[in-house]
Amino acid sequence: MAVEETPKSTITDDQIITNPNNNNNDDDADHEEGEILDADQSATSKPSAAADPHPLENSWTFWFDNPSAKSKQVAWGSSIRNIYTFSTVEEFWSIYNNIHHPSKLAMGADFHCFKHKIEPKWEDPICANGGKWTATFPRGKSDTSWLYTLLAMIGEQFDHGDEICGAVVNVRSRQDKISIWTKNASNEAAQMSIGKQWKEFLDYNDTIGFIFHEDAKKNDRASNKNKYTI
Repeated sequence: MAVEETPKSTITDDQIITNPNNNNNDDDADHEEGEILDADQSATSKPSAAADPHPLENSWTFWFDNPSAKSKQVAWGSSIRNIYTFSTVEEFWSIYNNIHHPSKLAMGADFHCFKHKIEPKWEDPICANGGKWTATFPRGKSDTSWLYTLLAMIGEQFDHGDEICGAVVNVRSRQDKISIWTKNASNEAAQMSIGKQWKEFLDYNDTIGFIFHEDAKKNDRASNKNKYTI
């Protein structure tokens, strides 16, 4: 289904998520850039249901990996935090219009959008045998492509949408990276279809590569090479 854009609302400069129902919350000033509200603080930020909501085929969850938390973590992935799960077009726009976009996130931040109940980790059973397509962008220039990626996923625009787990944008010092994670890396036909369609949706002209998660885990250059390229 196509997901129509709604008018954007303003966001503050110090949080990944603001409170859509209260833009004058004095507590916001206590949060650093790239930080999200704790569950008890953001309880009132849940978008109100529209009179006639437009349900999505799947529910999706936003996850945020805070760069300041990552530097203190004990185990990989322990700093990834579940932000909000949405299942309608209206809920998506309500949350999207009240979060920082990639160009406003702190360096080192990772922002994910995955199908509900799939965690953005190699260890997740759904992701374990998968891989990812990755496109790179100059630092601060990935906002539009990130939005188009989200719309293509939640709007079920991919022919092999069942293969998709989710997407992540990685904000780094010299570049931004957007990746689409998939379930079955060995299904070359499905992966190639997803990669080709993704490039078309983004009007992306550079080469993108696909890496198996099993290879990425080895963390060596010989193994960490693209298995598919478009």
